Amino acid sequence: MNIPSKALLAKQLLNEQQKHLFNLYRQQKIRPDTLLVSLRKIIDQAFRNLVEFHPLPQNAALCAVGGYGRGELYPFSDIDILILLKEDPSAKEKITLESFVALLWDLGLEIGHSVRTIDQCLETAKTDITIETSLLELRFLLGNRKLALELDRQFHDRLNPREFFLAKKLELQQRHARFSDTPYSLEPNCKESPGGHRDMQQIHWLAKAAGMGASWRNLVTAGLMTDDESSKLKKAEQEFKRLRIELHLLANKRDDRLLFHTQPVLAETYKIKPQGSKRPSEVLMQRYYNSARVVYQLTQFMMQNFQDYFFPVTNPRIIDIDEDFCSIQQRLDIKADDAFERKPQLLLKSFLVMQQHPELTDMTVRTQRAIWSSRFRIDAQFRRNPVNRWLFLQILQSPTGIVHNLRRMTMLNVLPMYIPAFKNVVGQMQHDLFHVYTVDQHTLMVIRNLRRFTMPEHAREYPLASHLIASFEKHWLLYVAALFHDIAKGRGGDHSELGALEARKFAKDHKLEPEDARLVEFLVENHLVMSRVAQKQDLSDPQVIQNFIDLVKSERSLSALYLLTVADIRGTSPKVWSAWKGKLLEDLYHRALAALGGAQLDRSSILAQRKNEAMALISLAGLDDEDREAFWSKMDVAYFLRHEPQEIAWHTRQLYKTVSTEQTVVKARPTEKNEGIQLLVYTKDKENLFELICSYFYENQINILDARIHTSNDGYALDSFIIESLAFGEDTRSYVPIIEHGLVNKITKKLLENFQCELIRRSRFNMTAGIRRSRTFPIVPSIELQPDEQSKSWRLSITATDTPGILYSLAATFSRHNINLQMAKVMTLGERVEDVFIIDGVALENPRTQLLFERDLLETLKTITYPDTRIK
Repeated sequence: MNIPSKALLAKQLLNEQQKHLFNLYRQQKIRPDTLLVSLRKIIDQAFRNLVEFHPLPQNAALCAVGGYGRGELYPFSDIDILILLKEDPSAKEKITLESFVALLWDLGLEIGHSVRTIDQCLETAKTDITIETSLLELRFLLGNRKLALELDRQFHDRLNPREFFLAKKLELQQRHARFSDTPYSLEPNCKESPGGHRDMQQIHWLAKAAGMGASWRNLVTAGLMTDDESSKLKKAEQEFKRLRIELHLLANKRDDRLLFHTQPVLAETYKIKPQGSKRPSEVLMQRYYNSARVVYQLTQFMMQNFQDYFFPVTNPRIIDIDEDFCSIQQRLDIKADDAFERKPQLLLKSFLVMQQHPELTDMTVRTQRAIWSSRFRIDAQFRRNPVNRWLFLQILQSPTGIVHNLRRMTMLNVLPMYIPAFKNVVGQMQHDLFHVYTVDQHTLMVIRNLRRFTMPEHAREYPLASHLIASFEKHWLLYVAALFHDIAKGRGGDHSELGALEARKFAKDHKLEPEDARLVEFLVENHLVMSRVAQKQDLSDPQVIQNFIDLVKSERSLSALYLLTVADIRGTSPKVWSAWKGKLLEDLYHRALAALGGAQLDRSSILAQRKNEAMALISLAGLDDEDREAFWSKMDVAYFLRHEPQEIAWHTRQLYKTVSTEQTVVKARPTEKNEGIQLLVYTKDKENLFELICSYFYENQINILDARIHTSNDGYALDSFIIESLAFGEDTRSYVPIIEHGLVNKITKKLLENFQCELIRRSRFNMTAGIRRSRTFPIVPSIELQPDEQSKSWRLSITATDTPGILYSLAATFSRHNINLQMAKVMTLGERVEDVFIIDGVALENPRTQLLFERDLLETLKTITYPDTRIK
């Protein structure tokens, strides 16, 4: 029998064995540990069978490293091997090794391999902590056993446990930072995320480096872990092993992420039932978060204990703080084991002491264990105690350490016990398309953002917010509002109204000043209003501004609402915030502030102000009155009301020479913060112009953030846009001529055979995640069409899933019904769009044709959101 046929038989045998094991596991006839070991054993045997007809070079050793070396193999994990040689391979041996590795791939094995001598292994391990960790788990498979044993001996002789600990500590910090230092992301990686399986493996590696072995019991014997902690980690380890197996089998590949669309399927696999208002997938994820929190917390404990083990201090420096606390090596420690039992108020005071003594870097493990054990003493009587209420406010009012302590209080279950309503949102999923954290972690992110406004190092990132909070008295009230703004999510009903009731009760219990209590309640109840007005309403309409200031009433409330709104939006997801949204909020803030200060809101006053400011800017550019009037005389009042003076001045400079030309003019420039492009299109008005422009943006994967459509008095279209694209990156300016040239040719219908838009070639546009999340949380499209009496036009509001080409599809629908677009405000929240259009047209004046238009819009939205469905 020749070698290829033997390899084919080996591959068939391996596939059959793996399928058999998967079937046994799915039938619950074997446990996760048994599956992992069995998968490892059949791979071990596959290697033995393989070398029978394809030997390794003489005196070589084949060793397993990494997870495979640890003796367990997940269904689709990489199989990490080391081919150990006595000396560098000869040319003939290189060919043998290359064909051996190629044969492994032919067998369908996902191989991670290295070919090294002992010296090369040891040298590489000096500078690469990943290699050093993999050698720690080296396991001999076949070949020259003495060579493998010699590598193992020399490796352990040279292993410096202290240096290994420091490197693994740094690696842990970097890994946790990649996942925002929280176990509570909505789509966690159960292997790599904080509190995931990798954290438990970290403890095993450090224990092995210390010579303690790899069992939890050994750590208890060494005094680094309690029996209870050992039991919890052992249980969590089994849970994570099963979870990773299920994820691999579900995806049919190596994937350790708990993605939205897999969560319901996993819940069904686990046979989880709904609990009250919680879906099975929510119950599954809360179980995951409970386990991840335990693992995360105990990993922190163990890292501190390992540090003390590897770097013992003979005479630790102990400094008295007060009668209950002291500092040991800059860590807060309790003086008595039963401190929290005798004085429950110390449960809150311990966190305040941390803030009052910035030299303290952490709490001792002893203190944290005692807090965790005593957390149930935070009961109704504890919450009614005036001393405890005072302590909690002091924590919020401290100048430093607020976010760190609130996070620590959450992890140790103190904050959820003190504010019972907060307990309900710990690990609470958010079923939408833009949040990436659970409710409790989003809340802490909002408070973190508010704190950053107070820090000079972040002033350039948040200039207006930093300026406002510097003069805002009692900015700790903003932290209270942040704590309660989403606290009623998941209950059903309006979470803003329900949260306001909770905030009112808190303010009353903690005896806040009446004015402060009203502010907190106002902020919680209206925390979504400013974003909605700024992004969905026409800020050039004086009535919009008047309605807004009627709500906020004072400059203090306006500033507070602006600060909370910015912090809230930036705390949902890094993808949700944009410079354009920031500008909209700033515009609304400044206009509301001017109105509160007595500025006139009537259209004539605003028109005069806009024109005066624009004239000053135009004069600086060297244009005279005649040049300016050549353009301005063609524009109606609506144009000046809907554009900022800077935009009017820019338009004037670009168009004053071409106001009556047949030429199509397209001009673009980077936005103020270089995060997008501002664009104007000036051409003789033509049918389907907006549709044509949108088709260009769609073809080139460009997103429209804002669109304003105008027709001059002599029949010219002046359309202005704010656009963005992933292709732009930080190189926005170089795309300006590409877009100008491409859009002119699109509008004038010139077909350039050799012109291929650079955007397509250079874009790395990836919509996979958005489409995946959209399918998981589909949004039923909705439209609302209302007459706008002032402008004699119609206001069309659309909510739908954001999909490629949605604006182009809507523009085509407008064209089919001869609808004229005056203005568009496009708001994207994750993968949800909430767009507002100001439109007019004969079709809207007749109830029958209006209904046909609305049904066509819904059909369009449903078709692009759910391609397999139609309106019946």
